[in-house]
Amino acid sequence: MTTFFDNLKRSFADVPVDNANDNGIHTTEFLEAAESLLTLFDLLGSAAFSPVKSDLAGNIKKVRDRQLAAPGESETLQTLVLNELKTKKHVATEGLVWLVRGLDFTAQSLRHNIDNTSKELSDSFREAYGKTLKPHHSFIIKPIFSAAMSATPYRKDFYAKLGSDDADVKAKLEREVAALEERVAILKAFQDRKEAKW
Repeated sequence: MTTFFDNLKRSFADVPVDNANDNGIHTTEFLEAAESLLTLFDLLGSAAFSPVKSDLAGNIKKVRDRQLAAPGESETLQTLVLNELKTKKHVATEGLVWLVRGLDFTAQSLRHNIDNTSKELSDSFREAYGKTLKPHHSFIIKPIFSAAMSATPYRKDFYAKLGSDDADVKAKLEREVAALEERVAILKAFQDRKEAKW
């Protein structure tokens, strides 16, 4: 029995973190994992999630464009940011800030739902949105995202789409979310540092 997670091009659990070098997160693998995770929003099944998905995709593109423009300076996300900021530009740096916020929102939504087995997805997504993206969104964007939160499928339907073996799905979801949380935490700590700001 395969699950949704078995078909991902790249799992966050397979994104290398170079603990010896500032917890450097490898750019190529991270962007592949982020793109793979975008397919999760397709499972949510509502057109209301297309702005969320396109926002994430647009920020992935900003980071990848910088990587392609300066591959030697973009081995890890951290070196990509520091080298871009030296050029007095911050397109990819800002894209990564928003990408991390979007991934943090996704991770917190799923974590809330894993830990609260009686909660519907809409509750988990709403709670995570309030903690992650909402404080940074304008009054024009907030209703678009709020509509998406209300359009989530029922918990049982969503988990059924992830795979038919409940225990296998839960184990793989937990592994993916834990790996995502770890990489998001590393990047948030890095982005809080003075040299990562513009």
